[in-house]
Amino acid sequence: MIKSGGAGWCARPLRRRSLSKLPHVNDTEHGIRIRPGSLADAPAVLDMLDAAVVWMNARGNTEQWGTTPYSQKPGAKAKIEALMADSAPYIAELAGAPVGAMVLHPGPSPEMPIAPAGEPERYVRLLISDRRHAGRGIGATLLAHAADETRRAGVELLRVDCWAGGGGQLVAFYERNGFTPTEPFLYGTWPGQVLARRLA
Repeated sequence: MIKSGGAGWCARPLRRRSLSKLPHVNDTEHGIRIRPGSLADAPAVLDMLDAAVVWMNARGNTEQWGTTPYSQKPGAKAKIEALMADSAPYIAELAGAPVGAMVLHPGPSPEMPIAPAGEPERYVRLLISDRRHAGRGIGATLLAHAADETRRAGVELLRVDCWAGGGGQLVAFYERNGFTPTEPFLYGTWPGQVLARRLA
């Protein structure tokens, strides 16, 4: 599963807790372990993003992320490094190897034409999984962790944006994981959809 929004950074980064105080999260059903991420994980995330472009292109999808490897796009490496260093990243692992990543922020990317919610929120700025492990529930597990972290912060709103093309398959993925479509948007000619999840 691949989520694409504006992989940028926020002027109001989340206050990060000491990594030594954060427990590792284990999904025993799928063998997935989630741990806090850091700048050291940026190369692995870039590798997953590059592999996602190859995977999509092989299936005829050249509209979502184009055909250029993500890491070769101008400013891409710096953006991912900033996300991993200055926000709240999480890494999914299988057998000790990174197979997915998720980054939480207090709002949408300023690069995207998406308004802040007008209330406290957490926003999934990046969600990526290794397609070699498709069907293991990596994306769903990371989204469940995002919901847990949002509740732990005392926040009730979790949002995300994604590509709305391709027959809406990515939108449907988020709907299956508890999100409701709210506002569609255009980033140039790129069709996007904002989705929200209310947390009790």
